[in-house]
Amino acid sequence: MRRLAYALAAIVFLADQLVKYWIIHVVELEQKVSVPVLPFFSLTWVENRGVSMGMLTADTDVGRWLLVGLTGVIATVVAVWIRRERHWPESLALGLILGGALGNIVDRVRFGYVVDFVHLHWGPWSFYVFNIADAAITAGVVILLFRALIGRSDASSERLPNA
Repeated sequence: MRRLAYALAAIVFLADQLVKYWIIHVVELEQKVSVPVLPFFSLTWVENRGVSMGMLTADTDVGRWLLVGLTGVIATVVAVWIRRERHWPESLALGLILGGALGNIVDRVRFGYVVDFVHLHWGPWSFYVFNIADAAITAGVVILLFRALIGRSDASSERLPNA
């Protein structure tokens, strides 16, 4: 299961980077700014220089590299946590988080910001613009929170073999 968690992290990372490549080089969204796809969904170019929902904006090179370092430390902690985790739901959640974190780290190193483009909206309501990495991180955190708040059983079916 640990290998599966790392494989999931790799899949999330690759999917995130491939879609961002498509958004940047095929769609050329940066020049178009926004492309309506459905009444509630648009592709919208956003250069996110902060962390979640644009908080802790890093407008300087020092801030950028501090965020790279901070998220690198977090990704390392998550990678180690995967090795030590004994329950498969948490392992998969951590795989989602690790893959998303790595995708956003690569963006911040390459561009100085994270490329966001998924824009959900309805009438006057508009949700934050995000990317695949952000969605994976959010899903992983929600799973971890759910398991922590609801409690996890110690059933052997949830435990990883040899753990």
